[in-house]
Amino acid sequence: MVSRQEALDLLYEFTRSPNLRKHALAVEAAMRAYARRFGEDEERWGLAGLMHDFDYERWPDPADHPLRGAAILEERGYPADVVHAIRAHADHTGVRRESLMDKALFACDELSGFIVAVALVRPGRDVAGLGVASVRKKLKDKAFARNVSRADIERGAAELGVPLDEHIAVVLEALKGVAAELELGV
Repeated sequence: MVSRQEALDLLYEFTRSPNLRKHALAVEAAMRAYARRFGEDEERWGLAGLMHDFDYERWPDPADHPLRGAAILEERGYPADVVHAIRAHADHTGVRRESLMDKALFACDELSGFIVAVALVRPGRDVAGLGVASVRKKLKDKAFARNVSRADIERGAAELGVPLDEHIAVVLEALKGVAAELELGV
């Protein structure tokens, strides 16, 4: 198994943007939370979250991302289930989400980014005082974070088999646990 430090080194080699790095950390935290919830391997699930977009800065075109990154991860010995989840997190690849890890990664990706966006417009850029109702309110505001697919957020929760409010709560609590790394309210 690849160590978290090895994964971070690769992430930082390919990803210069502080925001993309923070997104990786946010999705990693959400994936770890779901691994604990479902009694799964937290290191594997965290690895999928951490590395899911590591190639995006170099290859943002849908024809390339996440397929080029997945090929690199395969070459470097990343677990096959982690690589599959990364391929499956983007609908345009045509890779079906089969495992619980696949479904969790898809579900956590957009929602993590959305919750961070909500926290960034709060006084003090604080995630600590943020609640599910505030996130739901912002989801209804189509002008807010307009590039975030509300349909994908809802479909992700449904595929995972978790009610949307509960899904928001799980991801929100995970992000609160890494607020310092995300620079949210510190």
